[in-house]
Amino acid sequence: MAQVEAVLDLKQWGNNLGVRLPQNVARAAHLHVDQRVQVAVVEGRVVITPVDDAQMTLEQRLFRFDPVKHGGEMIATDEPLGAEKW
Repeated sequence: MAQVEAVLDLKQWGNNLGVRLPQNVARAAHLHVDQRVQVAVVEGRVVITPVDDAQMTLEQRLFRFDPVKHGGEMIATDEPLGAEKW
C-alpha cells in the first residue's frame, strides 16, 4: 500500500495546539469525525491510535453520555412530530 503523507501547520486552539488531518490521511488511517483516539509520544514521535469503543463497559459508555450533546433522553415537546401525526 502506498504511504499517505501531508505536511501540516500546528495552530493555536485555546491553550492547546491543534492540527487538521486532510481527508485522504484520515481515510487511509480509517479515522472519522467524533472518533475517540489515543495520542501518545513514542520515541519523540506523536502517535494517534483509534480507541476501540467495543471494549467499553456499559458503565463507561453511560459515563461518557452528554445529554446536551446528544439531545437529552427524550424530545421535550407534547406536539406530534413527523410521521407521528394522525
